[in-house]
Amino acid sequence: MTDPAMRTALLSVAALDAFYGEFQALFGMSLHVDAGECVALVGSNGAGKSTLLKSIAGLLPARADTIRLAGAPIGHWLAEAIVRNGIALVPEGRRLFSSLSVEENLLMGAHAGRAGAWTLDRVYALFPNIAERRSSAGTALSGGQQQMVAIGRALMANPRLLLCDEASLGLAPVVVRELYARLASIRAEGMAMIIVEQDISQAMVAADRLYCLRSGRVALEGSPRALSRQAITEAYFGLEGVAHAGS
Repeated sequence: MTDPAMRTALLSVAALDAFYGEFQALFGMSLHVDAGECVALVGSNGAGKSTLLKSIAGLLPARADTIRLAGAPIGHWLAEAIVRNGIALVPEGRRLFSSLSVEENLLMGAHAGRAGAWTLDRVYALFPNIAERRSSAGTALSGGQQQMVAIGRALMANPRLLLCDEASLGLAPVVVRELYARLASIRAEGMAMIIVEQDISQAMVAADRLYCLRSGRVALEGSPRALSRQAITEAYFGLEGVAHAGS
């Protein structure tokens, strides 16, 4: 029987397996994200965090019923259909188009034609640093500015769920604080998020709930307020087997 919380979730993932060829990267993965909620994924390299986001975004194949958006099975959908229905990915490494300007990169995010409040003007208001560089090549910007463009491109798709893969990786602490302040303002308007974050302290501050992944499985889940750093460390490194704390 389906858990009632899963029936009402904006996104639910249940018993998801994922493969790269013959290599299995996820094993029976399950999680959920409620409307307006921020969920953080932490774990070491190779734990399955990026693979999970790619599966949700339609970049890796999945069984139809293992991923549901507002109750509808979407695991078998192509990535374009998933974007049109309200899930946008900020990929690890930003992946801007080197031949396009900042503004052209942003406009690529709107290609699905999904209606909503996010426009070029709103993205530039959120990130005035990139507004000043709108005609520059996207890849000519600093790392932090490129990340702003990548987030802005995803917002241009007007998603109801934003997937952020390693948004702070390789950035200076002052830039990370600025990015997370902007993400908080986006959340304040009701957008749900899944963030992959290497910095556990940052994840615990930003998220309503946290999942720690290890070897393609959920090793720990709960509210940051209910989780100790010791429990997260043990789950992260596998020191005490599988741990769980209720949200």
